[in-house]
Amino acid sequence: MRVGCPREIKNHEYRVGLTPGSVREYVAHGHEVLVETGAGAGIGADDNAYRAAGASIAKTAGDVFAKSDMIVKVKEPQPNEWVQLRDGQILYTYLHLAPDPEQTRGLLASGVTAIAYETVTDDRGGLPLLAPMSEVAGRLSIQAGATALQKANGGRGVLLGGVPGVLPGKVTVLGGGVVGLHAARMAAGLGADVTIIDRSIPRLRQLDDIFGGRVHTRYSTVEALEEECFSADIVVGAVLIPGAAAPKLVSREMLSGMKKGSVLVDVAIDQGGCFETSHATTHADPTYEVDGVIHYCVANMPGAVPVTSAQALNNATLHYGLQLADKGLKALVDDHHLRNGLNVHKGKITNRAVAESLGYELVEPKAVLAA
Repeated sequence: MRVGCPREIKNHEYRVGLTPGSVREYVAHGHEVLVETGAGAGIGADDNAYRAAGASIAKTAGDVFAKSDMIVKVKEPQPNEWVQLRDGQILYTYLHLAPDPEQTRGLLASGVTAIAYETVTDDRGGLPLLAPMSEVAGRLSIQAGATALQKANGGRGVLLGGVPGVLPGKVTVLGGGVVGLHAARMAAGLGADVTIIDRSIPRLRQLDDIFGGRVHTRYSTVEALEEECFSADIVVGAVLIPGAAAPKLVSREMLSGMKKGSVLVDVAIDQGGCFETSHATTHADPTYEVDGVIHYCVANMPGAVPVTSAQALNNATLHYGLQLADKGLKALVDDHHLRNGLNVHKGKITNRAVAESLGYELVEPKAVLAA
């Protein structure tokens, strides 16, 4: 199979779908790899590094899309990319379709087989291709929130860790999954007063054990959300419903009860965001203010640390990518976890959460693959 890796073109996105190390693995499996010139510049990998790994270098993204059987990316295809996809081609990347009807229409029209990193599953019920970026985004959320909290950046002017004689800042984390765990770990490490809110009692018990009492846990109710958000300096939105749009946990009305200059960091923005007042921002212009509350809603947070992020992502995606290259669509038939990643196939929606979020008829993956 010929595997293609175009340069990422989303605003300030420096990650790359295939590192030189991953290219070597595909080549060792007998596949051709075509990489757009400059694709690895953001992680310090030049074209010569890819050539040494066995890749051919394409002058343009158009060459990569036109000549490849499978496209491996990081972020969802942009409008000028999805029009280059075609029937019979495999797209393997993050998609986040539920809040993005325009991209969904583009992929359906292309006829491509689109596999979303964020809905591939594992035997433990986890999302193994989403997890590494959730870890990065969770940790970055505290760095970003702490920076936005500085007075010069529009925030309250609070140091999260405090100093002797001065109370630390307060961080509220909505959601106790991978993002929430790593956000809480980072915030607690800085010395902040941290509370995690979740609706799973078993998960709250687990988090209490992990942190040994250093982090507070609360069951999610309207009252708990209001109390913790109103007293927080930073609120991290870390709620995920796999494949579906994120629930809106903090309403516009609730902002009036929050401290002026406090910060909302919406890590769920890729899935539409969990604050009513959220809209996607970029690394070039990451924050905006609504009712005195600073919002940080960058849709590709891990792109800020591409060396770490690209390696972590490739570590997770390589196994399934090789299955697709080795077997083609048969890999989806053979592995139900990989099949769960199938979101679009030949003009049909094959993921239940996406279909329900956007009002499409669901076609079961097994049915379209058998056709």
